[in-house]
Amino acid sequence: MHAALALARRAWGRTHPNPMVGAVIVEDGQIVAEGFHAQDGGTHAERAALAALGRRPKPGATLYVTLEPCSTHGRTGACCDAIRDAGITRVVAGATDPNPAHLGRGFDLLRAAGIEVITSVLEAECADLNLIFNHAMRSAGSPLIAAKSAMTLDGKIATRARQSKWITGPDARADVMRWRRLFPSIGVGAGTVMADNPRLTARIEGEQEWCPWRFVFDGLLRTVVSRDLPALYTDEFRERTIVVTTPHGGLGYVRKLRDMGVKVWCLDSPTQRVAIPAFRRKCADEKITGVFLEGGAQLVSEFLQERQIDYFFAYTAPMLFADNKGKSAYSGLRTEQLAQAVRMTDTRHASFGDDFLIRGRAVYPEKLQVDETVFSIG
Repeated sequence: MHAALALARRAWGRTHPNPMVGAVIVEDGQIVAEGFHAQDGGTHAERAALAALGRRPKPGATLYVTLEPCSTHGRTGACCDAIRDAGITRVVAGATDPNPAHLGRGFDLLRAAGIEVITSVLEAECADLNLIFNHAMRSAGSPLIAAKSAMTLDGKIATRARQSKWITGPDARADVMRWRRLFPSIGVGAGTVMADNPRLTARIEGEQEWCPWRFVFDGLLRTVVSRDLPALYTDEFRERTIVVTTPHGGLGYVRKLRDMGVKVWCLDSPTQRVAIPAFRRKCADEKITGVFLEGGAQLVSEFLQERQIDYFFAYTAPMLFADNKGKSAYSGLRTEQLAQAVRMTDTRHASFGDDFLIRGRAVYPEKLQVDETVFSIG
């Protein structure tokens, strides 16, 4: 199963909206064929492994696969049928497919065909591989919205003079690039664009630079006022940039962006802030299944205040500012009791040099107390 997982990761970020899946065929204790799902619409991992074998499996052959084989006939045909027709007698699977059309049905069909089925092998690792796909399947296509922070031990992302480069080291920043490559989109606020002029691409050593959808949240279109426009609006990937704004931003600026090839989502809002639930619905309509929020602090705090962060990536460096005027990663809540805290579950941990990462799914208290004073002026 570890070998199947390694195969699945070869398609890191390339299969949306489908999951990453790896499969190996084992005969007499040896791997004799491998396959993985390389891209949306491509051959499924099980069929790729069977094709790589190039013959009928030997009696007693086992197929290891990271995800429950599909049981419905889509663009590539049901993998359960291919497994049965090939004569595989034993299937070992990692995670169960959360797709309601498949959930457990593939296992039932294989068993009904007389195939031995073993499930839940390295289940947590196999499920973690497809965070974005799993969330979309369980939420009717709603995107997984994740917030990334790079902070000190006391939760600061910048000094009082707004210095922030770099709090975490190169290894942690390289890991951020890896997650950028996974997520279909990255989101930042207007303040971050004007202060940092970010490129928001995945730049991984040995690989071609890759550009996801790049969201700029700018309710008043402040980023378009200056004569010196941000790189996101003028670079070679500008058609991958989407400015999310409101009717308060001005139609002239909207036309200016569109004339440059930049996309604009103008979402109804009673205020100058982007209506975050409307943004989530628009992503679902456009089949964008994941959003990686990278700042700034005001933007991610607004998402947090509205319970719209599903997942956290918290990179932490071994340093302290111990300065109440340093910039905090999150703000705007009124947390008087421990029971009111936002928590993480299904957590994963990793070390990158001296830095460490804790990531996990957001769990909100029954009642989230928002500091209305902070929220009204954020």
